[in-house]
Amino acid sequence: MSIGTRLFTWLNGELVGSDEFGNKYYVHRRTKGAKREKRWVLYNGEAEASRVPPEWHAWLHATTPVPPTTRAKPKAWQKPHEPNHTGTDLAYRPPGHTLLGGHRARATGDYEPWTPS
Repeated sequence: MSIGTRLFTWLNGELVGSDEFGNKYYVHRRTKGAKREKRWVLYNGEAEASRVPPEWHAWLHATTPVPPTTRAKPKAWQKPHEPNHTGTDLAYRPPGHTLLGGHRARATGDYEPWTPS
């Protein structure tokens, strides 16, 4: 984040809470309690929007008026939030993917690969 963002946050922001990733969420002091509050997040590390958990995303976009710091524990069936792993070593790669060796199970049935003559 830039020095301008830090300075703006220091002058105008009021800390609302933080998430398990260390991201901090702020609301503008002048608009707090107004119909359209100005809300923002300061990321811990790389600024990656997929690192914002769903409950904080809802608060940032004014879907819920109350920050999730006052929310009850997650349900037993809910999985913990994970950021988008696309482009990393943790990304899903199906069997036969070129980065996994490119070998897949043989096709069954009447499939015949085309070979030039």
